Amino acid sequence: MPQDTAPPLPSFFLPHGAGPCFFMDWTPPDAWDRMAAYLRGLAAGLPARPKAVLVVSAHWLAPTFTVTSAAAPELIFDYYGFPPHTYQLTYPAPGDPALAARVAALLQDAGLPAAEDARRGFDHGVFIPLKLVFPEADVPVVALSLRADLDPAAHLAAGRALAPLREAGVLILGSGMSFHNMRGYGDPRFTAPSQSFDAWLTANAADPAARAQALDAWAEAPGGLQSHPRGQEEHLLPLMVAAGAGGPGRRDFTDRVMEVALSAFRFD
Repeated sequence: MPQDTAPPLPSFFLPHGAGPCFFMDWTPPDAWDRMAAYLRGLAAGLPARPKAVLVVSAHWLAPTFTVTSAAAPELIFDYYGFPPHTYQLTYPAPGDPALAARVAALLQDAGLPAAEDARRGFDHGVFIPLKLVFPEADVPVVALSLRADLDPAAHLAAGRALAPLREAGVLILGSGMSFHNMRGYGDPRFTAPSQSFDAWLTANAADPAARAQALDAWAEAPGGLQSHPRGQEEHLLPLMVAAGAGGPGRRDFTDRVMEVALSAFRFD
């Protein structure tokens, strides 16, 4: 992929909400409104329009890093118990087989085994936030899995390997949740732990030289294991890829939803 003269695009860690929450009624009605507004405004804050988007989804785990390579991926409705109309949502963004091959090659060159999957579609960690960020579905998209061993160091290394894509006009989005303990949503006992962990993430986002070591030890952070129970940290690991790919970071959005802190992070 040729180099571009435009400034490198930032990478992001985005909260993708609860299932299709942005496209249905919720109680309270405005629970997800601020997050939706943030996602709708994200593209306007970019230094250039992306040529393609690479989404690292919390909802795809594979033995090795795997990237979608279909030219026209279908949608995977991998949420359950929601209103019928949410299973009729569409997002006909094209895939990008050439970008998929480049992603796999960059990972392999960094010593990280990687594969392509021409049958995998876009799960809701991909299409739900993108319906807000790029509602016209006119930017090519490829999705990248997490590695099933949930090794934070490997995901940080994957981000470092993929960093050159930012200079080629590829927007790297980690799609997950900064808090994802299903027992904690709606429980005020989890408000303080979620805020403590959110503050820790924010404090450690800024310095690229120091944050890798901190993020690798995320489970030791205040509120870490209450925000992401051990073995269920897949919603945090897209942040590792985004942080590995990016430069200086900052919290770009935060809100309290269902009694817990939920945030987005930008890495320039």
